[in-house]
Amino acid sequence: MLCSRYTEIHLYRSTYCVNKNMGSRKEKVILVTGGTGLVGQAIKTIVEEERKLGSQDVLNETWIFCGSRNVDLRKKDETEAFFEKEKPTHVIHLAAMVGGLFHNMAHNLDFFRDNMSINDNVLHASFKYKIKKVVSCLSTCIFPDKITYPIDETMVHNGPPHTSNYGYSYAKRMIDVLNRGYHDQHGCMFTSVIPCNIFGPNDNFSLTSSHVIPALIRRMDDAMINDDKTFSVWGSGAPLRQFIYSLDIAKLFVWTLRYYQSIEPLILSVDEEDEVSISKAAEAIKKAHGFNGEIIYDTSKADGQYKKTASNRKLRSLYQDFSFTPFEQAIQETVTWFKNNRESARL
Repeated sequence: MLCSRYTEIHLYRSTYCVNKNMGSRKEKVILVTGGTGLVGQAIKTIVEEERKLGSQDVLNETWIFCGSRNVDLRKKDETEAFFEKEKPTHVIHLAAMVGGLFHNMAHNLDFFRDNMSINDNVLHASFKYKIKKVVSCLSTCIFPDKITYPIDETMVHNGPPHTSNYGYSYAKRMIDVLNRGYHDQHGCMFTSVIPCNIFGPNDNFSLTSSHVIPALIRRMDDAMINDDKTFSVWGSGAPLRQFIYSLDIAKLFVWTLRYYQSIEPLILSVDEEDEVSISKAAEAIKKAHGFNGEIIYDTSKADGQYKKTASNRKLRSLYQDFSFTPFEQAIQETVTWFKNNRESARL
């Protein structure tokens, strides 16, 4: 449930930075909640790459990646006991009850209650145990349904979110409220980032709870296994989305933890001109799979929000030279990963 759709593994601790003379932990102990999921595993990959390359940034960092098997973050006492045991100095908060459009529509209350509990417990434990910095993960779906485009960081609370996922959206918005409250009353450096739609290796490929990219990848692989001649995409294919590769978002999370010093939310998104339609995404997945059949669109299924174009102007002003992985390359790498790891992937 909480990191519920994340593959459950034992606590993973990357201690790259033991003092050779003292044998003690280094200066930063970074806890990643939801660390066994899509973004958590991508962050682990990036940190390991930094280590191999001898990056100075990672030398004073110990990274702890936890999943739902390690701690139920919906429970206050269990959350605080975990913080007491692991003694983090910094937190990247990714843990959430997550799911795709149709799963959200059917379970808005569950999404609200579980995510409210998780977020309140993690941030209160971070305050109680004097965490130096917390970076929490929001989502572009938190923005108002009726809004002008492109969206920017000032618009989070300007109106109700889309009705399809209001439970998840309002719970995520409250992280921003909590961040401001802890800063105003206690001076805490609790901040948040707002990614666009994330996909990549280690995603959730469930037929009932996954987001659009992994759902299409999984279903098209099934169609190829069954030798189907057509492939049905739910909805018209017209809605537009900005998709970001998990390894790109991981790099940006690590950069935010180290260098972004503000409680104001920060949008982490590809550029506006890189927005693609669902139909274009389906065609890219078809190409990556080598599927020879025809794509058809089931317009009896809901499209959800037509667009939620976000501006990354603030990010670009702070990190001007960041380079995003081209969409089709990221799709190909994700499809290849899924085909090579189907037996162990989250299905």
